Amino acid sequence: MLTPRQNLMECIRGGSPDRYVNQFEAFSPMIPGNPLLDPALDERGFMVDEWGATFRMMDNQPGFFPVHEDGYTVCTDVTRWREQVTPPGDVSDPALWEAAAAMAASVDRTEKFVTCAMIPGIFERVHHLHGIADTLADLYEEPEAMHELIACITEWELRLAEAICTHVKPDAIFHHDDWGTQISTFMAPAMFEEFLLEPYKQVYGYYKSHGVQLIVHHSDSFGETLVPYMIEMGIDIWQGTLSSTNDIPRLIDEYGGRISFMGGIESQVVDKPDWTDEEAVAEVNRALDAVSRTKHFIPCLTSGAETGGYPGIYERVSELIDERSKRDFA
Repeated sequence: MLTPRQNLMECIRGGSPDRYVNQFEAFSPMIPGNPLLDPALDERGFMVDEWGATFRMMDNQPGFFPVHEDGYTVCTDVTRWREQVTPPGDVSDPALWEAAAAMAASVDRTEKFVTCAMIPGIFERVHHLHGIADTLADLYEEPEAMHELIACITEWELRLAEAICTHVKPDAIFHHDDWGTQISTFMAPAMFEEFLLEPYKQVYGYYKSHGVQLIVHHSDSFGETLVPYMIEMGIDIWQGTLSSTNDIPRLIDEYGGRISFMGGIESQVVDKPDWTDEEAVAEVNRALDAVSRTKHFIPCLTSGAETGGYPGIYERVSELIDERSKRDFA
C-alpha cells in the first residue's frame, strides 16, 4: 500500500494510485506561514491583522470577514496607498519560526508533505485593505496605483517565502486566494493576466526554486477560464474546485498532467450545522460519479481547510471516500 504522499504523487502524475487521495491526508497539519499574525480577538470582538486590516466573525459563518464600514478601511484611496498602507516588519528572525520549525521536524516526510499555509493571497490582501468594490473598480480606474500596491504585497510575500524556505523548509505550500464567485471570476481573464499572473509567477517560482515540491492553490469558485494561468504560475493542484460550475472531467481531460483538481464535494451542500448522513452520502457519491476519474482528481470538500466548518462532516466525508476507494479501485 502506498503512503499518502506516494499515492498523491501517483495521482497527480497520472501514475497508478491505489486509492483515492482522501482530502488533505497527504499533507501535514497546516503550519502557519506568517508568524506576525495574531488571531486573538480584541475587546470589540474584532481581529486586526499585521497590515492593520480589521476582521470579525459573523454569526453562522465559519470564518472571519473583513470590516470596511465605519472608518475601518485601511486604504481609502489607492492613489495614496503609500501614505495609508504600512507593510509588516522583519520576518527573518529565527525566533519567530521556532514553533513552525518544530512542527515541520515532527512530520515523517516519507508519509506526508510538510505543508505551510499562506492565508490570504495577493488579491485577497488587496481587497482586505481596500474593500472589494473599490478594488474591482480601481483595476479599471487606477491601474497604475493598483499595480504598485500589488507589487508591495508581492514583495512582502517574497520576504515571507524566503523566511519559510530558510526556517521551515516545506515540501508543499497551501496558498489561499479566492479569484471568483460560484458563477464567475472576479475579473476577466485578460485583467487577471495583467494584474496577478506575474506576481504569482514570482512568488510560486521562488518556492519552486527553493525546494518546495508542490504548490496547492485554494480558490473555491468558478475558475476554469483561469486554469492556463494557474499552470503558468506553477500551481500543481487547484484546491476548492467547485463541480457545480466547473467542468472537472473536461478540465482533467484537457489539462491533466500539467495540473490536478482537488474538490468536487460541495461544502455549501453538506458543511452546515444541520447536515445529515444521507446528504453526505449522496454528495460524495454524486461528486465521484460526476468526475469518474481516478487520476488528476482529489475528492475533497471545496472549503479551504483540513477540517469542516461544522463538527463531524469532514471526518464523515473522509470515511465515505475510503468506502468508495474500496469499490472503485477493486
